Amino acid sequence: MAATISPQALARMRATGVRFDLIDVRTPAEFDEVHIEFAKNIPLDRLDPPALLAAHPSGSGLLYVICQSGTRAGLACRQLAETGLETINIEGGTAAWLSAGLPVIRGRRKVISLERQVRITAGSLVAVGAALGYFANPAWIALAGFIGAGLVFAGITDTCAMAMILSKMPWNQRHQG
Repeated sequence: MAATISPQALARMRATGVRFDLIDVRTPAEFDEVHIEFAKNIPLDRLDPPALLAAHPSGSGLLYVICQSGTRAGLACRQLAETGLETINIEGGTAAWLSAGLPVIRGRRKVISLERQVRITAGSLVAVGAALGYFANPAWIALAGFIGAGLVFAGITDTCAMAMILSKMPWNQRHQG
């Protein structure tokens, strides 16, 4: 498990002039909506631990990682730790940073967080599977079961295939202009 730091402690470090790298592993659309000024966006699905290791040779300091709530940053920290990088996960993610009233850069576009997109998609698929199972053919109930099993797997493994698929959708990418 990666070490953690509170948003307030990270902001105090930055205020005292300590320089460090902070990567935000949310989707480009989430990052464009709101982000910490000094964060660099490297979406989780595009994270390249060997490249980051090459950019941060041993002894050059810690790499701080943030996402929306801390889950994706935790996954990123585990991936980076496998290459030997020392990482620190920001507790509670961008949501906690915002709740603490710390400064951010806000874009003009409002987006739905990836976590909410997963809940909306999973809930919709379960409802459709149940309705089709009742009204059309009982075999459709398998769709609801499949999504339920996927959610259990995601909870146990702390990975989510649906989130990875949704993160690649056009609405979760940067829009030019």
